[in-house]
Amino acid sequence: QVQLVESGGGLVQSGGSLRLSCVGSGFTMRYSAVGWFRQAPGKEREGVSVSDGRDGARYYHDSVKGRFTISRDNAKNTVYLQMNDLKPEDSATYFCVRLRHPSLVGQWTSTNAVGYWGQGTQVTVSA
Repeated sequence: QVQLVESGGGLVQSGGSLRLSCVGSGFTMRYSAVGWFRQAPGKEREGVSVSDGRDGARYYHDSVKGRFTISRDNAKNTVYLQMNDLKPEDSATYFCVRLRHPSLVGQWTSTNAVGYWGQGTQVTVSA
């Protein structure tokens, strides 16, 4: 079965960096749309970034553009999220996701497009 396992979260000061990793199993990441959502306490889950395996296109939430970079290593079935210049408002649980189908990448910010979720990794940014 499909599994997504995240790692790399932690506590960092404002302006710092973290890199999240997500190892997928039970499917071939090369042909999938995979990415990251996050959820802060009391807020809805929101799409952070997604990578389309068909053409390499990458999409980002406006609030992270220029600071976060999504990448993948298909040989390792792994997707990464490099987060730079972190801000307290980036604090959240970050979830690795695989969309139900790559054709849904146009709706990537919707939780309805997500087929599989990881267990989440906590990111806390102190002021």
